[in-house]
Amino acid sequence: IIEACRETKADAVHPGYGFLSENPAFVRACDVAGIIFMGPRPESMEAMGLKDAAKKLMSDAGVPVTPGYHGEDQDPDVLKDHADKIGYPVLIKAVAGGGGKGMRKVDTADDFHSALESCQREASSSFGEDRVLIEKYISSPRHIEVQIFGDTHGNIIHLFERDCSLQRRHQKVIEEAPAPGMSEDVRAAITKAATEAARAVNYVGAGTVEFIVDGSDGLKTDGFWFMEMNTRLQVEHPVTEEITGLDLVEWQIKVANGEKLPKQSSIKISGHAIEARLYAEDPQDDFLPSVGPLQILRLPENARIDTGVEEGGEVSIFYDPMISKIIIHKEDRLSAIKALEKACRNTHVFPIKTNARFMAACLAHKDFQDGNVSTHFITQNADTLLEKDSLSNDLDSISNTLKPKSDNTNTPFNSAVGWRLNQANRSHFYRRIGGDPTALSLTPDPANISKNTARYTRPQGEVIFVDGLAYLSENIADGSDASGGGNNVTAPMPGRIISVNVGVGDTVKAGDPMIVMEAMKMETTLEAPRDGVVAQVNTSVDALVTGDAVLIELEDEAKNRYS
Repeated sequence: IIEACRETKADAVHPGYGFLSENPAFVRACDVAGIIFMGPRPESMEAMGLKDAAKKLMSDAGVPVTPGYHGEDQDPDVLKDHADKIGYPVLIKAVAGGGGKGMRKVDTADDFHSALESCQREASSSFGEDRVLIEKYISSPRHIEVQIFGDTHGNIIHLFERDCSLQRRHQKVIEEAPAPGMSEDVRAAITKAATEAARAVNYVGAGTVEFIVDGSDGLKTDGFWFMEMNTRLQVEHPVTEEITGLDLVEWQIKVANGEKLPKQSSIKISGHAIEARLYAEDPQDDFLPSVGPLQILRLPENARIDTGVEEGGEVSIFYDPMISKIIIHKEDRLSAIKALEKACRNTHVFPIKTNARFMAACLAHKDFQDGNVSTHFITQNADTLLEKDSLSNDLDSISNTLKPKSDNTNTPFNSAVGWRLNQANRSHFYRRIGGDPTALSLTPDPANISKNTARYTRPQGEVIFVDGLAYLSENIADGSDASGGGNNVTAPMPGRIISVNVGVGDTVKAGDPMIVMEAMKMETTLEAPRDGVVAQVNTSVDALVTGDAVLIELEDEAKNRYS
């Protein structure tokens, strides 16, 4: 990056909002090269970069912190002893963590050591640092953060709060500003704590102070605790820009140029903004990342779209799976929610799987619309948010989109009911959808037809979108050529093998963990699909595997293959 600055004669570099933007060594390298870094000083990064040191610093500054262990002794038994004393459930968190990486919830003492090992392994892989801290787990938590800014003249101001409680795997999915249910006295208390936190480290530039908030009985002035400070601009900064009418990147540039920030009293809230993170992942398969080409990428109109990819591009295994941010700003919260829901239902991505329809379901949920949210919202409502059989629900919409259309109703040859001479009308036509032959009705039920449908013709067949979910539909003669399935353990995506827990001849039970693999900075455990005996192990630790690679074969299937 520094060499690129030299070649282009750039005098400053914007850090983005990835992990590089919190790398003090990079800032110092910029200093040596005479390049302005548009972010905080390395000392501020170091003070807030390690969660254990940051907690102590905040406690000393009078900022409320969550009860826990932030000590140097990392002996597993010592950590477990502290967890036992704090009381379960607890959170194990990487001291250098961020973005939901290196974090594990532990419900019982028996689970502690295995969770610790997994957390340390992920933390070491993501951050090069495997030290952890232990915190009390808040049972009805909300995640509320405050956008702060500092300049080189000693001024610290805030731009109000954001609510980022909708999360899966501790990764934010939907964010909004201002926070629902926020009162003026709680806002005053939490923004004061955030600015004091920034002042304690002489902060310069854009930053976010994150708090865990007890949402069990409304927001209270004594019901929030410092969680961490992100010394960078965050992914969700657009919702703050929308409600304040300010450009935070412009502010970063001005502060780096030595200009003063405006007065706190000049910053006001206008309306409500909400943002959905469009991820390349499959909510119906435990949110596993989805990788590959972006043959279709049509993002909704009437929304602010922040993205770094385009149709014809590719989602690889080497980066975060976020495709884009979809941002809506309206006069009030409910209007913003409904507009974002519609935008998600009209998001079209193929063949990459996305969370568009899942986010629409979250936004349509009554509890969310009423402001009854916590970081458990997705887990607690999984049965309604994650459809068991979306194809069955969408057959009428698919049929209606695909069925023959004709403006001429006076001839039977253009009839949509499959008219044939001297034979009964054909009431179904067959398509292969999702690998299985499917009979589609020529007279779908209008009551079950979605308005948010779209059809694209591609070489492999018709791609039908229903409420943001894509189906590939291929012509077949009839329903007789059903496709069979196997009982192999396959890689759900390209990635690296972390551990292989079984060998040839081992007896396994359905659900036993067989392989742990890593892709897109996330660990995934592959389980035995049924009871059986391992016949073949086709991979090893540190192996790089492709998506759909057969990693393990169970005995009876292997006998048929090699006999």
